[in-house]
Amino acid sequence: MLQLAQSSSSRAVARLATAPLRTAGQRRLASGGGSNYNQPSGFLFGEKPLPKGQKREKEDWENIWYWGMGGGLVFMTIGYLYKPDTSIQSWAMPEAKKNLEASGKTWKYVPSKNSDYYGKET
Repeated sequence: MLQLAQSSSSRAVARLATAPLRTAGQRRLASGGGSNYNQPSGFLFGEKPLPKGQKREKEDWENIWYWGMGGGLVFMTIGYLYKPDTSIQSWAMPEAKKNLEASGKTWKYVPSKNSDYYGKET
């Protein structure tokens, strides 16, 4: 047992001795290297203003973005406006009226004599 412990510890020492030495400067944990800071230029999105008479040239992705976002917004608005009515009142009220009329009861609300609304026209 003692011999087994010595052999495993000697293997660990041998492994550490043959491992390449790393200094603190060499050890990087997912750091990208250089600085990520861009000095502010004072221009919007870092684009310098064009001279008079020149038109800005669009990049390839800009029209796709405009049409995609605008079209998506229009599509979602139309879908929202024409969505089906899923409220419980839309199907429960006609069903309740039908059941009450079938049983011979009135379905119109009549306020009690003790309420403030008794006798008022609606």
